[in-house]
Amino acid sequence: MADSLGWIQDPCHLIDAVATETAQRRQDQLTKPRGSLGRLEEMAIRLCGMQGTATPSPDPVQILQFVSDHGVAAEGVSLYPQAVSFQMLHNIARGGAAVSVMAEAIGARMEIFDLGVVTDPGPIDGVRSERLGAGSGNIAREPAMTEAQLRAALDLGRAAVERALDNGARLLICGEMGIGNTTPATALACALLDLEPSALTGPGTGLDAGGVSRKAEVVARALALHVTPARTPLELLRRLGGFDLAASVGAFITAAQRGLPILVDGFIISSAALAAVRLNPGVRDWMLFSHSSAEPGHRHMMAALNADPYLDLGLRLGEATGGETLVPLLRLACAVHQRMATFAEAGVSEA
Repeated sequence: MADSLGWIQDPCHLIDAVATETAQRRQDQLTKPRGSLGRLEEMAIRLCGMQGTATPSPDPVQILQFVSDHGVAAEGVSLYPQAVSFQMLHNIARGGAAVSVMAEAIGARMEIFDLGVVTDPGPIDGVRSERLGAGSGNIAREPAMTEAQLRAALDLGRAAVERALDNGARLLICGEMGIGNTTPATALACALLDLEPSALTGPGTGLDAGGVSRKAEVVARALALHVTPARTPLELLRRLGGFDLAASVGAFITAAQRGLPILVDGFIISSAALAAVRLNPGVRDWMLFSHSSAEPGHRHMMAALNADPYLDLGLRLGEATGGETLVPLLRLACAVHQRMATFAEAGVSEA
């Protein structure tokens, strides 16, 4: 498997240091006290460096929505039946889901993937059928994926980013949907961070304290079954992740290698971001972090990634909605950076 996935180790594109420095100088010359627009300034400067330009923009925004089921749902880790994944795939495609409404509102392109809901839905308008199986394996009892499935999921993410770039994308957001998927995300993060399940396990779809305790016990069983000191991050992804997580990892690595800025969503996608950075540390430079998830374990992943998310709105839906929420602020940051007058241009005295 390692030979066929050698591309994940290829170097990432370099941030343009000159564009970053030029953007910082411009911000310091705009008609405002230095730093007074706070993290809006940071957004614009980082995008300038990523895009290598004095006129940064998040547009066009490309959302990759990966839908798949997880065998661990059989352990009762969610309030919702697994049939909801199938139903939500249709809802997303019809435009009725939050991610769909928000994508239309911000004018983002969205590519929707059926990577393996349990019930094969057949052809659906607006959905790419890239099924890798009828859901991933139950990580409490077996590996999530075979080597072939892991390789295919990573390659799917890679190909999706290549298509997005061909269509002119300048910002990538990955989303996920699948009943039970906070459990593999938690298990993967625990394994990569060497933390106990109690530190990362949260309510997911709304579990009560007893449900969270049961979920943590399932994660503990998965860790006991799959985690050994000799196992690499790639092998841990295979054993503890799922089709959606692996496809997101492939997308993130490819985006960083091709110089496409990444806007990271919430808890589940952050576990994929963590895995991508463990596999290829250069990916971290290409990540912007949209929001702090209400899932309690999210802060541990953010600390490990040295990330300070821009928003804290109590979001825990996933599906790329947190990333979508930040896009209007990115646009404002870029507009101010490009169009605000400097002290010299406005004839305003500097401090």
